[in-house]
Amino acid sequence: MSKSLGNKGSFAFSLLELLIVVAIALLLTTMYWGSHSNTRAKEQQAACLNNLQKLHIALEIYSNEQNGKFPSIPGASTSEEPLGLLVPKFNADLSLFVCPGSKDEALPSGQPLNKMRISYAYYMGRHSGEAQLPLSTDKQVDTLAKTAGQNVFSTTGKPPGNNHEKNGGNVLFCDGHVEFTAPSAAFALPFGEGVLLLNPKP
Repeated sequence: MSKSLGNKGSFAFSLLELLIVVAIALLLTTMYWGSHSNTRAKEQQAACLNNLQKLHIALEIYSNEQNGKFPSIPGASTSEEPLGLLVPKFNADLSLFVCPGSKDEALPSGQPLNKMRISYAYYMGRHSGEAQLPLSTDKQVDTLAKTAGQNVFSTTGKPPGNNHEKNGGNVLFCDGHVEFTAPSAAFALPFGEGVLLLNPKP
């Protein structure tokens, strides 16, 4: 009888074995949700890139009617003001002004853009011939010119400059191509004569 009880006892899990099983389950869960989180972030980055490319089309059409000059308003203090010149004549789709990775709310139709808050910074004063210079980006950490290696976007995931948390952000250039960069940019983001970087409303 005692032998039989002993055999039953041999099938029981020890506390150590249970802890190992729980630890493995937690690890697998973390890996699963972590990979899904990365996938979602990449999808948002791609959707943001698409927004900026569509924005460039509207900017190009505008510049064609303004002798190559992109939207500009004297005394503007936020990006909503000059980019508001695109709506509704050159672009009626307000969704492209909101980065999918940001926490910014969808924009209601029928209101001037300068009364709302968008997700993108804008280099006011550019011309369409300045192909390799930045034209618009995700919100930046500040409105200063940047050399290569300086922080353009948030490194902590907290504002400002955190459209994509601490993963970096997209940069639209005057020729229409878009590059995603880490928070510390691999390339310079200069100004030029008469150019002013405007962040959106905080």
